[in-house]
Amino acid sequence: MEAVGCIIYHLSMRLRLIRHATLIVEYNSHTILVDPMLDDPGARPAIQNSPNPRNNPLVPLPVGAEEVVRGVDAVLVTHTHSDHWDAKAADLLPKAIPFFGQPEDETKFRSQAFSNVQAIHDSLTWKGITMHRTGGQHGTGKIGKAMAPVSGFVLQAQNEPTLYIAGDTIWCEEVQQALHKHRPDIVVVNTGAAQFLEGDPITMTADDVITTCKAAPNEQIVAVHMESINHCLLTRADLAFQLEAARVIQQVAIPNDGDWIELKAGKTIS
Repeated sequence: MEAVGCIIYHLSMRLRLIRHATLIVEYNSHTILVDPMLDDPGARPAIQNSPNPRNNPLVPLPVGAEEVVRGVDAVLVTHTHSDHWDAKAADLLPKAIPFFGQPEDETKFRSQAFSNVQAIHDSLTWKGITMHRTGGQHGTGKIGKAMAPVSGFVLQAQNEPTLYIAGDTIWCEEVQQALHKHRPDIVVVNTGAAQFLEGDPITMTADDVITTCKAAPNEQIVAVHMESINHCLLTRADLAFQLEAARVIQQVAIPNDGDWIELKAGKTIS
């Protein structure tokens, strides 16, 4: 596309929702697996003190676990709660695979015999991809403190859209700061309004997603983390209904498990 006085480049990348927060990200010619939860349905007990007491995960993977890990070049784990990193993922992934996460989890990964672990304190660069660690709040009050630590990550590379994976966080100052500092083109938010029998939600509600849209009106939002774990109460249909009522639905992709999304961002050079 041409315009007077400038050239507009349409950059693109691909992202696949596997299930819950598990993503395949094709970025800068590399395949990154994010937050692999690969257990079979019902393999783990329900999260205690929460509604809907059913064993987890609630739904199967859209493809076999072996297929999920096949061809992966690196792994990025936002935090090690069992719905983001499970024993099956630890068993299936090659022990020498490049492995990235928050500093608090480095010892755990090494104890599971992963030999190429790099903790991201602030930022690092791998294969031309710079990864920045961002903060978040996994709930409010005592529950939020008990659920910590969690991180989000921003991926940047030349000729690629900037991708912000917010991780398990509600809308908070840390998310607002990450949006302002990194100006991402695509933002992946963990929704589901996960909740215990007491206290406020510990992941984004529909209102949090709407607030994110309004704070980043030019960004593409991708909403995941729904309908797979027993304490996640917000469904895809409920989220879509509320986003449509708020007139931001066109900004948000709500993929089903197994869906690929091609994400594009326009860049203008004067």
